[in-house]
Amino acid sequence: MGAGFGAGLGLALASSAFIGGSFVLKKKGLLRLCGRARAGQGGHAYLREWLWWAGLLCMGIGEAANFTAYAFAPATLVTPLGALSVLVSAVLSSIFLNEQLNVHGKIGCILSILGSTVMVIHAPQEEEVSSLESMAEKLKDPGFIVFAVCVLVSSLLLIFVAGPRYGQSNVLVYVLVCSAIGSLSVSCVKGLGIALKELFSGKPVLKEPLGWVLLVCLVICISIQINYLNKALDIFSTSVVTPIYYVLFTTAVMTCSAILFKEWQHLVLDNIIGSISGFLTIVSGIFLLHAFRDLPFTPSLLPLFLQPARADPHPPWSTADRHQCCQHQPLLPSEDKGPQSAQEEEEEEEEK
Repeated sequence: MGAGFGAGLGLALASSAFIGGSFVLKKKGLLRLCGRARAGQGGHAYLREWLWWAGLLCMGIGEAANFTAYAFAPATLVTPLGALSVLVSAVLSSIFLNEQLNVHGKIGCILSILGSTVMVIHAPQEEEVSSLESMAEKLKDPGFIVFAVCVLVSSLLLIFVAGPRYGQSNVLVYVLVCSAIGSLSVSCVKGLGIALKELFSGKPVLKEPLGWVLLVCLVICISIQINYLNKALDIFSTSVVTPIYYVLFTTAVMTCSAILFKEWQHLVLDNIIGSISGFLTIVSGIFLLHAFRDLPFTPSLLPLFLQPARADPHPPWSTADRHQCCQHQPLLPSEDKGPQSAQEEEEEEEEK
């Protein structure tokens, strides 16, 4: 593992930790607004809470670390590791905000950690693009041009054709727009990260027009992403949008990365299978963490052999019933019969 790859991995993990913690800090600051106008009511009293500002600062540090990680590590590794921020937020919320993390969420956290570990082990560790000149050559590749045209055309069709018809009823419409455009934004971030690395090494990057073009494209792509992601979150539940967006966005980024940077070109079959398996494991963990977040879990949902020992569900017998059931009935009629029983037998014999 090279030093650059290790630096990118460390920055990606630090980014997830800071971003996940920022949600908890900002939520903690909002909860302290007792008796004052809350953000959901249109108020801005949270601007006077230092916890909220601390959360905002943590988010800024996390995003900066994530931005820098693309300059050192492959996008195939950095983007899926963003799921760890969801895990960090869920764990810290259960500790500091007393939010319940049910057994589905705990299993989802474990799966996310395992999937991330598998992806780190099998991810491509050699980066093909190390300068803006090589980045410009990659952008001229016919395969990437076809991919970018397909992304732009499909996004326009989703925005202007499918959006007005199905945007209010189908969660995939706006989420697909965010994911497709997001794959291009990650490519722009990757190029800008390389430009910053060259800038710090003393090269005249500011005179290169490609850096400014990438910056303008990044601003446009992020604006479109924020707009349509907010629309999706406003219409549909967060527990539905978040896992679907993560799966589609990460898939689009990995596809774009494979076409543009050819990060999978030098991977053997074992590492390709390992990377895909790790990604699918993270997807399963995120799905469990979000889809079943509000589902109450009781021991009765477990299989019988996993359920704890319980008391007999049937009501206890009464003393009289127990005494009557425990008595052994004689197999032969008793010889001691009362006068009424003898008289009944005599009547039966006369009838015969």
